[in-house]
Amino acid sequence: MHRAGRQYGTLVGTVEHLMAALAGAGIDNLYIELDGPEVPIMDGSAAPFLFLIECAGTVEQNAIRRAIKVLKPVRVTAPGAAVALYPDCRFALRFEIDFENALIRRQELALSLDPATFKTELSRARTFGFADDVERLRAAGLARGGSLDNVLVVDGDHVLNRDGLRYQDEFVRHKILDAVGDLYLAGAPIIGRFHGVCSGHAHNRSLLEALFADEQAWAYAPAAAAPSRPGVFAAQSEVVLADA
Repeated sequence: MHRAGRQYGTLVGTVEHLMAALAGAGIDNLYIELDGPEVPIMDGSAAPFLFLIECAGTVEQNAIRRAIKVLKPVRVTAPGAAVALYPDCRFALRFEIDFENALIRRQELALSLDPATFKTELSRARTFGFADDVERLRAAGLARGGSLDNVLVVDGDHVLNRDGLRYQDEFVRHKILDAVGDLYLAGAPIIGRFHGVCSGHAHNRSLLEALFADEQAWAYAPAAAAPSRPGVFAAQSEVVLADA
């Protein structure tokens, strides 16, 4: 779970799926009102938020949309995980995961982000967890609202949810969805390429901190138009991310 906060002490939890829906739909100017300390988990994906955005409709404003353009590579590594941002003409993401679990194992996916691709390829991917971890998490006061209605639960080599997997590689797709939401906390769309390896919310936050700490690594620019060939693609990375 990711928490967004302000200097005045206000904290809001579980923001990543809502932020991902806003990023995927191209929404960058709105008010959000909450009556509790966290955003509702819904079904564990961004799809319900995207549905509500589509139902409400959007209004194009008479203003130039500003984006954050990555000017040079920025990397953050940690034991067993790594994240990076590279210059690119669009917002693209690549993610790799590797679990010992027999059902998940190694999964990798790369895609460029636009509203159509987000809706079909990412929005329905749910947060996931393991049956063995349920008691430990609840004993720690976490995942109290978790159920098969909002979490994809893995038990050995099968999922406990009746509807099964929504995508064959739903696990890596959800990790990309989380990254989309985390990176949108930058305050503007990103023009650049993200690469994550076995990473999570804390790594994504550290990556943004590293980006903004280097004034030569980024600049504001007009938001790029959607790529002419959106969708899933086989991307190559010029750097193999390694543990620190």
